[in-house]
Amino acid sequence: MQFIFNNKIKAVLAVLMLLGVVSSVFAFLDHASHGQRFWSNFLIDGFFVFSLGLGALFFLALQYATEAAWSVLLKRVFEATALFIPVGAVLIIIALLSGTLHLSHTYHWMLEGIMQKGHENYDAIIAGKAGYLNQPFFWLRTLVYLGTFIAFVYIFRKRSLLEEVASYKGSVKLSAIFLVLFGVFSSTLSWDWIMSIDTHWFSTLFGWYVFAGFWCSALIFMLVLTVALKMQGLLPNVNDSHIHDLSKWVFALSFLWSYVWFAQFMLIWYSDIPEEVTYYQERFGHYKVLMLGVFAVNFILPMILLMSRDAKRNYTRIIWVSSIIFVGHWLDVFLMITPGTLHEKGQVSFVEIGMFLGFVALFVWVVLQNLSKAPLEIQNHPFKEESEHHHF
Repeated sequence: MQFIFNNKIKAVLAVLMLLGVVSSVFAFLDHASHGQRFWSNFLIDGFFVFSLGLGALFFLALQYATEAAWSVLLKRVFEATALFIPVGAVLIIIALLSGTLHLSHTYHWMLEGIMQKGHENYDAIIAGKAGYLNQPFFWLRTLVYLGTFIAFVYIFRKRSLLEEVASYKGSVKLSAIFLVLFGVFSSTLSWDWIMSIDTHWFSTLFGWYVFAGFWCSALIFMLVLTVALKMQGLLPNVNDSHIHDLSKWVFALSFLWSYVWFAQFMLIWYSDIPEEVTYYQERFGHYKVLMLGVFAVNFILPMILLMSRDAKRNYTRIIWVSSIIFVGHWLDVFLMITPGTLHEKGQVSFVEIGMFLGFVALFVWVVLQNLSKAPLEIQNHPFKEESEHHHF
């Protein structure tokens, strides 16, 4: 069965993308921030949608590595979501180039003379990190990350479309290589692209924290997309047990994210080391309600509303609860970036919401376009029959 990307859906997404463009113009023309508001939101939304594709690629590789059978009927959803990575890579490059070209002040360590002793911008702490935080090495790492992710997503997709047993076995072996690389890159890219915004600060848990957030967000999107396709009658062999399993992943990852959030905060608060607590002083000083609200939404909501078996199979509840948690994780990325770029001047207004909707609309457009390019169900997978009889 083939998914048809119809004109009604395209029209809605086009309107949302237009809203994103209009909101971007307002952000760029914000005189108080001298354009920084635009670049801050661009990085927030660009990273958020890129990370959805990256989370899907990781989950797809995980299914291959573990030779999971239950998810075979959902592979096309995982692939279509992961195939956003090339577009997301362009967004990431644009956001990072704004710092390199001094169009924004997102990355303080990129300022001219910041590591040159005697210069008026000299910062001894940042200069001490010059071995890692220098632009040639930074861009080399970035291009390696993006090149690796793009290569693997296309390799997995090509092998999947062949639908041969030999191709599947090859993907199992490749997934092991990818997961090793991902284990390193998922942490280092979070240090490079996000943690380096607060250049004086560091956390050994930050990579895990970012990873837990985007993995959960990706699962939320793929769950909602699967439910939407199922409700349209497009995935006839997908049953409530498949939906239940995806819901369990969202439920479990919400707790993983909450655990890492609290672990990072608690250890820094308890040790009370000056160079570490500055991160939370900035956020609790100006964004306390939002900070605690995001934690409450992403922890308490799934615990209360997605715990029972029936809740994990109730399509209506899944959609609205997942949508709220999804926005909660976007706000989490907002809190990672905004206090370091706009300090106390950050806000969530129609501009931020409009840009968020525009980027998400672009993401959904690309995903649905990819979804329409191949049959929704894999036909010759060795575990297809087992997936069709997945019941509990």
